[in-house]
Amino acid sequence: MPRIIIDNLSSKAIECEDKSKKLLQTLLEQVDWMHACGAKGRCTTCKVVVIEGMEHFDSITDAEQRFINLNKLQPNERLACQVTISGDVVLAVSDENKLPHLKYS
Repeated sequence: MPRIIIDNLSSKAIECEDKSKKLLQTLLEQVDWMHACGAKGRCTTCKVVVIEGMEHFDSITDAEQRFINLNKLQPNERLACQVTISGDVVLAVSDENKLPHLKYS
């Protein structure tokens, strides 16, 4: 079962029990995570910064490619609403998508 570590949330660990779920669904079961478009890949509010484990993400989606082309998604960032993971990853919440009520490390 893949493990997700959120580095800048005090290294919070989340077990991904269902690898078929989108990453956003898994995150939301354990922590508040910014998301604005209803998980449709129309914004970048759910993006994650990938510190380790990029090889465990599925291929870049059309929605992600659109944001890459617009320079709104960097090579080390993925949209949590668009991807599943197959192995352990270390992530961070992007600075622009931090929620005010959470304490970031």
